[in-house]
Parts: sequence; structure tokens; C-alpha cells
Amino acid sequence: MTLFRILIASLLISSASAAPAQTSIDLGGIAANAFLPVEISADSLSVDQDTGKATFSGNVVIGQGDLRMSAGEVEVVYAEGAGQIASLKASGGATFVTATEAAEAETAEYNLETGSLILTGDVLLTQGSSAISAERMAINLNTGSAELTGRVRTIIQQSGN
Repeated sequence: MTLFRILIASLLISSASAAPAQTSIDLGGIAANAFLPVEISADSLSVDQDTGKATFSGNVVIGQGDLRMSAGEVEVVYAEGAGQIASLKASGGATFVTATEAAEAETAEYNLETGSLILTGDVLLTQGSSAISAERMAINLNTGSAELTGRVRTIIQQSGN
């Protein structure tokens, strides 16, 4: 399904009712491979050995393959006994960028074990010159599918005239 058809479907859903809308889209460009290394840079780092959490603060930038994330603060939760990153919780504005797409929100939770990414608060997804926004977006990075909920709005750039 092309982005154009997805945006048209979401536009029809969001304009059909005043109730909060919900739609599903395909995010072919936002994908991640949980086996690739994760690189993190930040202004400061706080580690809690008892809970297995590390908190990166200030200008946090995280990279994994072609996926880049930035935020004000990111809490990293490690899997028990494995020394592997289980999940990332970003706050203070989170931005995810690939070569073809970008997504931003107030907060984000990325579960590396399941490949799920949940963005909440003023979510905005841009793909080329088209955009879609909502209050919440749940993405399955393994399949590239997503579901947007809340007041879904779209901007569709049409070619031609």
C-alpha cells in the first residue's frame, strides 16, 4: 500500500467523525535490526547497578543501523543477566530519523526485544512532502506497520497541476 493511499484512508477516517480517529500505516523506512550495535552519546550518564538502568541526559543521540534517535533524556534498561539493552525510554522531545522518514513526539519507548516503538504526545510523522500527526503512534519495527490513535490529521501533497 502506498503512502498516498494510506494518507487518503486516514484522512477519510479522521474526517468521518468528530471522535478520536485511528488508522494503520506502513512505515517501510523506519526499521531496526535488534542485533546491530547501539551507539549512544550524551552530555552525562548516571548508572544504577541495582536496577540495571542507565540514564543518559543532555543532547542524547542514539544510533542503530540506519535508525537515529535524539532526545533530552533517555533511560536505558538492560535485560536481566544478559548485558544486552532491552528497552529505551526517551523524554524531553524524541526524534527518530531514517533516510526517508522522520517521527517526533514528546516521549518514546523503544523495546529492542519486541521491535516495538511507541511515540506519545504531539506525534508527527513525515514521509517526503506528506505528513501525518496524532496523539499516539505504535510502530512494529519488524514489520514496518503502525497504528495512530488520537486526533489523526494528514497533509497530502498531490502532484500535477
